[in-house]
Amino acid sequence: MALPSIPAYAMPAGAELPANRVDWKVDPARAVLLVHDLQNHFLSAFTPDALPLTELLSAVARLTDEARRLGVPVVYSAQPGGQSPEERGLQRDFWGPGLPADAHSVAIAPAVAPLHGDRLLTKWKYSAFVRTDLARLMADEERDQLVITGVYAHLGVNMTACDAWMRDIQPFVVADATADFGPREHLQALHWAARSCARVITADSVFQGDRP
Repeated sequence: MALPSIPAYAMPAGAELPANRVDWKVDPARAVLLVHDLQNHFLSAFTPDALPLTELLSAVARLTDEARRLGVPVVYSAQPGGQSPEERGLQRDFWGPGLPADAHSVAIAPAVAPLHGDRLLTKWKYSAFVRTDLARLMADEERDQLVITGVYAHLGVNMTACDAWMRDIQPFVVADATADFGPREHLQALHWAARSCARVITADSVFQGDRP
């Protein structure tokens, strides 16, 4: 299955956002910021120069800048191109061969690209914890909160959030710094996360300790 063509849609906001079951607040001394799979290949599915892509990239850029200023580790996940059938595993049955083996497709979007000191993880499955050093990195840094941005909300973002929760790491899903196949999928993903394993917040509130 190829990636869908994602029409423009407005980011969820206000009364659309789910009620949270937990009142966790992001503590810069405990948090890691994850930029999940914001590679050109995945972003090419969105309508160029339109919502939600423009707001997604703007929000992630603000959050990475603020995280670096506060000393919060910024970690990127990126899938490799040209995966073998063995590397791809069961993802091949659902999504085909994956990213092509070319530098542009694999690269992180320039607007949110890693800077010196950021960490880049090679990612293989929906969850950014599987077959990566994310758990070890967080343990080494004595961090137990994960702020998750990126695509796609109902797939890798939520699977990573759930995996964090199962490791007793508090996950935060940033509603307007994530995006999905469409507004319905995006909202459903946020409601599932808030109901099941994470706190859903907005980009403006991440490092403010405020409710969305």
